[in-house]
Amino acid sequence: MATGSEHGLKKLVWKRIKETIITDCRKSEVWKILILDPFTTKLLSSCCKMSDLMSEKITIVEDLYKSREPVLEMKAIYFMSPTSKVCHDDSISIIVHLTMNYCFIQMFFFSAEIKVLFYITVYCPDELFNKMKLYCAKYIRVCKEINMSFMPQEAQVSFCRVCKSFKSIYSPNSPDKKATMDTLADQLVTLCATLDEYPGVRYKKDSNMENAKILAELVDAKLAKHYEMDDSGKKKAQLLIVERGFDPVSPILHELTYQAMAYDLIDVQNDTYKYKSKDGSEKQAQLNEDDMLWVKLRHKHIAEVSDNLAQMMKKMPSFRKQLTEKTVHLQLAEDCMQHFSNNVERLCKAEQDLAVGSDVEGVKVKDPMRTLLPVLLHPYSTYDKIRAVLLYIFSLNGTTDENLSKLIQHVKIEDDREFILNWKELGVPIITSPSFFSRKPTRRDRSQEQTYNLSRWTPVIKDVMEDAVENKLDTREWPHQSECPAAWNGSGAVSARQKHKPSAQDERRSGSRLIIFVIGGISYSEMRCAYEVTQAVKSCEVIIGSSHILTPTSLLNDIKALSKGPMETFTIDERSNA
Repeated sequence: MATGSEHGLKKLVWKRIKETIITDCRKSEVWKILILDPFTTKLLSSCCKMSDLMSEKITIVEDLYKSREPVLEMKAIYFMSPTSKVCHDDSISIIVHLTMNYCFIQMFFFSAEIKVLFYITVYCPDELFNKMKLYCAKYIRVCKEINMSFMPQEAQVSFCRVCKSFKSIYSPNSPDKKATMDTLADQLVTLCATLDEYPGVRYKKDSNMENAKILAELVDAKLAKHYEMDDSGKKKAQLLIVERGFDPVSPILHELTYQAMAYDLIDVQNDTYKYKSKDGSEKQAQLNEDDMLWVKLRHKHIAEVSDNLAQMMKKMPSFRKQLTEKTVHLQLAEDCMQHFSNNVERLCKAEQDLAVGSDVEGVKVKDPMRTLLPVLLHPYSTYDKIRAVLLYIFSLNGTTDENLSKLIQHVKIEDDREFILNWKELGVPIITSPSFFSRKPTRRDRSQEQTYNLSRWTPVIKDVMEDAVENKLDTREWPHQSECPAAWNGSGAVSARQKHKPSAQDERRSGSRLIIFVIGGISYSEMRCAYEVTQAVKSCEVIIGSSHILTPTSLLNDIKALSKGPMETFTIDERSNA
């Protein structure tokens, strides 16, 4: 198990588990064995240590799907989520079947003497519960719903775990879209329940895409059902649902803050950074919130990261662990800067000019093609050229068919034009068409904010966060799917960018939350915005979530795959940092 975390969502998840599973465990002094499936293993690993479980007399943790010897002298605790796999355990055989809206479980125990504690991560429908009561009651001592089917990725970042949700939602004629949206809604409700929030739901209205509206309706209905027995029912939080096509620029740009830069340019897999030490030996380090130096540096610009690390190394702490952490980040920052110096620095100016629509001096870019052309003529990687071409097209809100064909020839992706064309499935205009209307969102004026020349772009979602906190979201663009919480009706608006003194308004807003869910994935730069707005406002915590984290390369591959059949695959010949 990973070491524990005292941060935000992970702390809340561990608290909920302690209030249910651990509290039940404390009723018995007998040593226990905990049986987990892949999801619940990741869930527990994200929020607690093995020593935390040991202190509660849970001495063994086993994989639900692996054969094992029976441990008859221990009580068994099963913590699982619905899955299509079939497992055989010497004590218990659990067959779990998925249907579109309900899960059906049949349990047959091989030993009548064994009484188990059984916990599932989802809401248990009456039909299922009645069947379990009928066939399994004498074998189960405790059966509870935890209602926790999301994954706490970071303190303020959560994920709904739906396999291949991007393709299921955006692929033309997808047979799984309805089921995928329903599952996302279920998991969003468990996030709200864990946060102990009954939020008012709003969505971004879009004439080209209706997924945000559909999901908002599903979530609102499921929240009402979940809280129908709750007399308190007061809504303090607000949940905003938006689609990936709302801002196609942010996940494509080269971002120069530490976390986003590392995951874009370095081959970091499963949050594991692999590198070679000075003696040539292979090393690896986890980039997560157990590393407090990572937490401190991850949202800083790479220039600030390098300066901070240099200052820290001058002090040369005697503690080996601290020195090791600094060595890891010195190496990672060095790797990032190497890529920046080789290619990224020259790309960034063109990317920023195309994204912002003006140069460093604030002069409007009148001819975006003149900005793009040097990128096409330079021997950058194919992925980097595709990113630049997309930014050019986004800046124009679409281009002509003839012009697009020339661009595709320049980049030499005649056989892979789906990298660009398939963005239309996200509601993003690629080919200019009178019938395809898309209006760029009005941006907040940030001309007075201090920033780096190559980091002038601000993700659109940050504007949304700040507008929501200040109660400035236009109800025509962000309709209320449900009742607007009293705390968000405009009476307690605070500036998201100005310091303010505590007041009666702050007291009313104290502890309120803004939850944002992006259909189709979120970028690291958008994750950073949740922390920045929370830090600026203080009286409102921003939680951001999606089905997965995007890197520019992974998003481009997902976009290309939208036109592939269910069994088709393709290989990636080069990375964006080539």
